[in-house]
Amino acid sequence: MTAEPPRFIGSEIYRKSSFGPWHPLRIPRVSTVIDLTRAMGWLTPARYVASPRAKPAALGIWHDPAYLAALQRAEAEQVVSDETRARYHIGTHSNPVYPEMYRRPATGAGGSLLAGELLTGGGVIYHPAGGTHHGMPDRANGFCFLNDPVLAILSLRRAGARRVAYVDIDAHHPDGVELAFAGDPETLMISVHEEKRWPFTGALGDDGGGNAFNLPVPRGLNDSEMAAVLDALILPRVAAFRADAIVLQCGADAVEEDPLSRLSLSNNAHWAVVAALRPLSPRYLVLGGGGYTPWSVGRLWAGVWATLAGHDIPDRLPKPAEAVLRSLSWEGNRRGRDVPEHLFTTLRDAPRAGAVGAELRVRLAVLGRRAAP
Repeated sequence: MTAEPPRFIGSEIYRKSSFGPWHPLRIPRVSTVIDLTRAMGWLTPARYVASPRAKPAALGIWHDPAYLAALQRAEAEQVVSDETRARYHIGTHSNPVYPEMYRRPATGAGGSLLAGELLTGGGVIYHPAGGTHHGMPDRANGFCFLNDPVLAILSLRRAGARRVAYVDIDAHHPDGVELAFAGDPETLMISVHEEKRWPFTGALGDDGGGNAFNLPVPRGLNDSEMAAVLDALILPRVAAFRADAIVLQCGADAVEEDPLSRLSLSNNAHWAVVAALRPLSPRYLVLGGGGYTPWSVGRLWAGVWATLAGHDIPDRLPKPAEAVLRSLSWEGNRRGRDVPEHLFTTLRDAPRAGAVGAELRVRLAVLGRRAAP
C-alpha cells in the first residue's frame, strides 16, 4: 500500500452547535482543535478534509431506519412526544433536543464513513469529532445519537480491511461498539475504562463473546499505570491480532481535570498510546470521544494531531495558539474560574507518574491469561 500523509477530518458545524447551555457538551471541542492546530502551523489545507454529512441510507448499515426518521423529525420540529422520548431516548437530559441534533451527529458519522474509504490504500486519519461509542442501533445513549466507531469499522471492512482492532481509552466503556461486534472473531476490542462508572458495563469478566478485553481500572489511574496497561495488554494483543486496520477511540475524559471521571492521567499518556499503535497496522484511524474540560480537550487532541503528523510540541505555545486557549470559557462550572496559567501557555501536561497498583496488576494478569480471539 502507498499511504497518503496523515489527514485531519473536521467540520465547521461544531463551531456553531451545542447540546445546550447546561449540558457537558456545551463546551467547544473540535473547533478548538482545528483553531489550535492551525495556529501552530500544523494543519495545512492539503491535510484538512471537510466531513460530509451522512445520509440515512448510509447510516442504515447499522442504525434502524425508524430511529433515523425519528431523529430527523425531532430536529425539524424541535420537540418530541412522550412516546418518542421513551422509545428512542431523545429529548432527555443526556440526549436533548437541539437545533442540529441530526445534522451534527450525521456529520460525525459521515467523517468516520469517509475515513474508511480514504484508508483503502493505507495511511493515517484523525477525526476528533468521532468516537460516539455509546450510540445504539435504535436509540440514543450517553450523549451519542449515532455510533460512528461502528460505522467506521464497517466502512473499513467494505474498503478491504478484514481484521479490525478497536482500542478505546475513554473513561467510559464503549457499550455500543461491544454490542455491534460481540463474538466477531475478525474484530478485536480492547477497552480501558474507569470501574463503577456509567454505563456500568465492561466488567473484567465480560469477554463480549470472546473477542473483547475489558479492563475496568480503579480511580486515580496514573501515567505509570497506563504505560503498564499499554505494555501488558494493548500492544501485545493488537500485535498478535495482526489487524488490517486499527481504530483508536481517544476520549479525553481520563485526564485529571475532567469533571465526569475520577482518573488522573496527563495527556502524555494518551499521546503514548497514539504513537505506540501507529506501526502495528497499515490503516490507522484515531477518533475523539469524551472530554468535558475545554482547555484539556483542546490541548490533548491538538497533541494527538502533532503526534500523528510528526510535529514537535514546544515547551511554550506561540502567541496565536495561546490566544485560542485564552478565548475559551466554561460557564456554569467552578473550574472555569481561576484557570491555571499553564492551560493557556502549553500543550503538554506535567507527567502524572506513580506506583502501579496491586489491583491493576491482578486484572492485567487475568486478561493476560485469556486465549486470543
